[in-house]
Amino acid sequence: MINPFKKTFTAQEHNMFVFLAKIRLFSNLNYKQMSLFLPFMHERKYVQDEVVFFRNDPSHALYLLKKGEVSLNIDVNEDFESLTRVHAGVALGESCLLKDAKRLLNAFVSSETAEFYVIPQDNIFDIFENNTRVKVKMLESLAEIYNEYNSNLFKAYKSSLGFFNLSQVYRG
Repeated sequence: MINPFKKTFTAQEHNMFVFLAKIRLFSNLNYKQMSLFLPFMHERKYVQDEVVFFRNDPSHALYLLKKGEVSLNIDVNEDFESLTRVHAGVALGESCLLKDAKRLLNAFVSSETAEFYVIPQDNIFDIFENNTRVKVKMLESLAEIYNEYNSNLFKAYKSSLGFFNLSQVYRG
């Protein structure tokens, strides 16, 4: 039986949900929960070599890569060491889900152009304040992402035969 009171979504909204569902931070949300973010998703275009953000910048927005390629790197001794390149369907700057966080990496556009949906941190926090389940699901996803990073760090450390002092990670 059809429920006349059930929220329906447009084809454009449905396409946005399909896009969001591929992004790990949003993958555990249902369409109704994802719809809370739609009014705050601002499109932004960048050109090759343009900076998306620098390491140590305040983490004030979440960037959802819609199209293009972005190089993630870290500055070491006045040079940039490339860590990886990411493609469409990835969230950048997920640290914005945490209060007073700063960027850990530099992000530069490596393709000819890149298109993003940008969600301001203030809007994310407003959604979290009024929707505890959304907050819990997204922070659980963030914890899984960070746990995977830690696991990869430990694997790299072991495979490099302890080339660096891992205790520095825990001293802060």
